Amino acid sequence: MKKFILGFTLTLTILNVSAEEGMLIPALIKAFESDMQSFGMKLTAEEIYSVNKSSLKDAIIHFGGGCTAELVSNQGLLLTNHHCGYSQIQSHSSLENDYLKYGFWAKNKSEELPNKGLTASRMVRIQDVTKEVLLGTAGVTDPAKLQEILTKNTQALIKEAMNGNHYEAEIKPFNQGNEFYMIVKETFKDVRLVGTPPNSIGKFGGDTDNWVWPRHTGDFSVFRIYAGTDNKPAEYNTSNVPYKPLHHLKIAFNDRKAGDFTMVYGFPGETEQHVVSDYLKFIIEKERPARIHMRELSLSVIDQAMRQSDEVRIKYASKQASIANAYKKWIGQIDGLRRMDAVTVKKEREQEYNNRALSKDSWKNEYGTVVNDMNQLVASSADYEFRYSMLIEYFFTGSEFLRLARGVDQLKKTAESNPTALETVKKRLIDGAEGFFKNYDASVDKKVFELQTAAYNNYISCPSTSKINNPINGYNSAAIFSKSFLTDKDRYIAFIKKFTAKSVKNLEKDPGYSHYSLLFNDFINNHYANYEAYDAKMADLLKVYVKGKLELFPDQKHWADANSTLRITYGKLEGSKPQDGVQYLEYTTLDGIIDKYYTGNPDFELLPRMFDLHKKKEYGNYAQNGELWVCFTGSNHTTGGNSGSPVIDANGNLMGLNFDRSWESTMSDYMFDPSRCRNIVVDIRYVLWVMDIYSGAGHLVEEMELVTQ
Repeated sequence: MKKFILGFTLTLTILNVSAEEGMLIPALIKAFESDMQSFGMKLTAEEIYSVNKSSLKDAIIHFGGGCTAELVSNQGLLLTNHHCGYSQIQSHSSLENDYLKYGFWAKNKSEELPNKGLTASRMVRIQDVTKEVLLGTAGVTDPAKLQEILTKNTQALIKEAMNGNHYEAEIKPFNQGNEFYMIVKETFKDVRLVGTPPNSIGKFGGDTDNWVWPRHTGDFSVFRIYAGTDNKPAEYNTSNVPYKPLHHLKIAFNDRKAGDFTMVYGFPGETEQHVVSDYLKFIIEKERPARIHMRELSLSVIDQAMRQSDEVRIKYASKQASIANAYKKWIGQIDGLRRMDAVTVKKEREQEYNNRALSKDSWKNEYGTVVNDMNQLVASSADYEFRYSMLIEYFFTGSEFLRLARGVDQLKKTAESNPTALETVKKRLIDGAEGFFKNYDASVDKKVFELQTAAYNNYISCPSTSKINNPINGYNSAAIFSKSFLTDKDRYIAFIKKFTAKSVKNLEKDPGYSHYSLLFNDFINNHYANYEAYDAKMADLLKVYVKGKLELFPDQKHWADANSTLRITYGKLEGSKPQDGVQYLEYTTLDGIIDKYYTGNPDFELLPRMFDLHKKKEYGNYAQNGELWVCFTGSNHTTGGNSGSPVIDANGNLMGLNFDRSWESTMSDYMFDPSRCRNIVVDIRYVLWVMDIYSGAGHLVEEMELVTQ
C-alpha cells in the first residue's frame, strides 16, 4: 500500500456561517482571504493563486475547453469527470473493445491512448487590463470608432503578452463589459487516456439520477499530459514524456464530517445573474419548456434504439448524454425558480435598484430607467430569441444530417468565392466523414427528424417557396433518407469527391440539403438581424445596469458572471432541506449503490465484481467508520464547466471531484439560494478504491501523495 504523509493540525471550530454565493476571480482572492478563513480555510491567498511562485492555480487544468481537471502527480496524471472524458472513451470503444461497458486501464504508460484534438490548458496569469483596454475611449460615442479603439488596444496587449514565449493570451469582458481581464495560458496538445471505470460506475444512475441527490455515481476518468523533452507543449509524438507540473494536488485521505471547509477551483461556463424579471418569466414559461420538449422527442427515439442494440448504444452514448444533460437540468431549473418565486424576488430587487437610482440626480440620469428599458425590450423583442433558441435545437441538437449540411455550406461558399481552395475544403470534409458516419445510424436519425420537424413547425412560422410549398409540411423524409447524399457515407463521399464549382446549382436538387438550406437561410436572411439587434441592445443595457449595481450598492458582495475563466467558490460540506418535509444527508455510501440495483431500473445495472466486493466489505483503507463514501454535497456555487473541478479541503488537498448539482440547485445559473443550492462531489477515496481494489490499477494510486490530517 501507499506510504502516507502524516500531518497534524489543531482543531478549528467552524463558525456558523451560511453558504456563499459567487464565483471569484483568483487574482482578487486576497480580498476574500479572511472570510474564507472564517469558514475554516487554513491556506493563504498566495498559496491559492500566485504568479511569482507555484500555487494551487498551477494544478488546475482547463480540460478540452469545456470541463475542468486537476493534476494529482508529478508525472502529469490528470483527473476529470467520466462524462468530461466520455467522447474520448467512446471514440476508443468498439464491439471488440467495449471500454464503455467494461472500462479500460492502461497497465503502463505505453498503453495510454492518444486523443486527437484534446487539449489541457494551465493558466499562467489573470491580469486586470481594464484601463489599458479602455484607453482612448472616453467620450467616444460612435460604435464603429469605439470598437476600432478596443480592438487595437486588445491586439496590442495580446501581442505583448505572447512576445518571446509559447503562451496563448486572450482578453475577456467581465461584469458585462465594465471590466476586462487578460488570460494567459499554456496549452498542452498531447493528452492521453489512462483509465476509465465501466459505465456501471462512471455513469451509474444514468438519466434517472442525473441532477438528483442522493447520488452514487463514480464520475471520474484518468488522463495524462505529455510534453516535449523540454517540458513544454508539443503535438502528439511517441518521444514525448510525461509533463512535470509546477504543482499537483495531494490527496485528502482523512475522514470527512459535516461543516468541513470546501473550495471548488475550476472553469464555470456561464451564469446570468443580472437578467430582469420579465426575461426570467420568458425563460420559465416559454423558452425552456419548448427546448425541453424538443430534446424529449430526440431522446424518446435514441434511448429506445440504444436499449435494442449494442452497436447503437456505443454509437450514440456520448451524443445521448449531451442531449439528456441539458434536458433534465432545465426541468429542475424551472422547478427551482418557481419554488423560489424567482420572478417576484427579481421584481423586489429591481424596485430596490430603482429607488436607489432615483435618490440622486446623477444616478437618476444614468440608471433611472434602465430596469424598465430592459423589461420593455423583453416584451417587444424576446420572440427573436425564442426563434433563435428553436433554431439551435432543430439544427444543432436535432437530426444529425442537418449539422452535416452546414459543412457543405462551406464547400458551396468556397466554390463561389475562392475556387482554388476547393480541394482543401473537400479533403477536410472527406476526412471528417469517417468520424461522423462511424457514429451515425440513419434509421435513428430519420425518426428524430420526423418528430422534431413536426414540433419545430408548431413553434416557428416556417417559410414557403415556389420549389417546396412548405419545407416543414411538405418535406419527404423517405426521399431524404433514401436519396440525399447527407444521410449515407458512400453517397456523401462520392458527392464531395465529384464536387466542382459547377456543382453548386445541383445542391438544391438534393432533398436533404434543400430542406436544410430553405429553413436555415430563411432564418439568416429574415430573422437573424433582428435577433442580433435585440441581443446587442440588451447587452448595452445590462452593461449600464451592472455599472449601476457596483456604484449604487458598494457595500454588497459583487461577482462577475461565469464566462469559462478560472474561478473560486467556497462553502462547506453539508446536506440540505430543499423542500417541506425533505432533508438530505451530506453523503452516500456503497450500500446505496446495491440498494438502487435491486429496484430493477436499467440505469442501476452493475457488473458482478461490485456485488462481490460489497458482500466481503473489501474496502481496504478507503472506508470511513466501516462505510465506503461514494459522494457528498457541498454548498459551493457551481455551474456547467465546473465538471471535473477539484473540491479542495482547508489545507489545499483534494477531497473529490465536482460533477453535478442537485436538481434544486440548477436555478443557481440565474439565482443562488444558499438554503437549497448544493454541488455534488464524488469522494476521492471512492475514486481511488475503484482504481485500486475494483480495477486493479493500484499503480496509479502509487503515483499520488495521500495525506492524513
